[in-house]
Amino acid sequence: MSKNPVLDKFEKLPPEAKKEANDFVQFLYDRYVKSTSQKTKKPISESSFVGMWKDRSDLSDSSAWVKKQRQTQWTKR
Repeated sequence: MSKNPVLDKFEKLPPEAKKEANDFVQFLYDRYVKSTSQKTKKPISESSFVGMWKDRSDLSDSSAWVKKQRQTQWTKR
């Protein structure tokens, strides 16, 4: 018998049960391990895409830009 009784029991399971156990372990890993590592990510304000259109003069007033787009796209032709 090995040092890990859980692995010994896992090895004795049929293939369908091994897949189910593996899926459950992946679920637990995603929930407890992966989620804690995601908390260390940078805030969205530090993302490279923030401010990528800052030099566009046509977007200086975003509300006016949206209004203009809606008028040209949504008017009946």
